[in-house]
Amino acid sequence: MALPLADADTIPACLDMEASGFGRESYPIEVGFVLGDGRTYCTLIHPAPDWTHWDPAAERLHGIPRDTAVRHGRDVHIVATELNRRLQGLTLYSDGWAHDYSWLGRLYDAAGTSPTFRLDSLRARLADREADRWHIVKQQVAGEMNLARHRASTDAKLLQLTWLRLHETQATT
Repeated sequence: MALPLADADTIPACLDMEASGFGRESYPIEVGFVLGDGRTYCTLIHPAPDWTHWDPAAERLHGIPRDTAVRHGRDVHIVATELNRRLQGLTLYSDGWAHDYSWLGRLYDAAGTSPTFRLDSLRARLADREADRWHIVKQQVAGEMNLARHRASTDAKLLQLTWLRLHETQATT
């Protein structure tokens, strides 16, 4: 018997960020999320004036050149305001919490405001048995999704679908 997952409140909202690199000077260049009801949002972020670090290895991973973020990214104030409007009072989950939390903080510091939502580790929503199977199931789901690009909203959707698959599997065993 499958778990009744139609209630959007039981399905975790997931957030992912792409960044200029992975070190201390890195900053967010894209944010995306998927809500429990399946609605998604994604936007490029125009680097703040003092955000200059760029790691070619990160670019190879996400495929977003810095000049694309500069030309098409939205101002940090607009992005922070939009996230706050859409996510107020919610808890979102990330599988790369340490990085995403840091990049989210960098975004909000540059915007001179604070998030009206909470970011937590997706691990908090997994039982040990689910965590043990996470990477295998995530690879299966990614293969089924036939992902053409590594982007923030797509990655957030992958996290949510992996969580759902783990819970469907658990409910049928």
